[in-house]
Amino acid sequence: MVRLWTRYQGRFAHDELGVTISQYALIAALIAVVAMAAAVFLGSEISGRFNEVSDTAQSA
Repeated sequence: MVRLWTRYQGRFAHDELGVTISQYALIAALIAVVAMAAAVFLGSEISGRFNEVSDTAQSA
């Protein structure tokens, strides 16, 4: 039983796939939060720029 437990622990000690996946998930979540915050804080400015481009395109 101890041998089985040791082998089981050894497999998870060397398996880093779960750690890597969770790290990528945390990075993706952080990027999403930053993108949403940027959209909230810069939304009116970006909208103004799009309107400016649209007006210029319509007058041309």
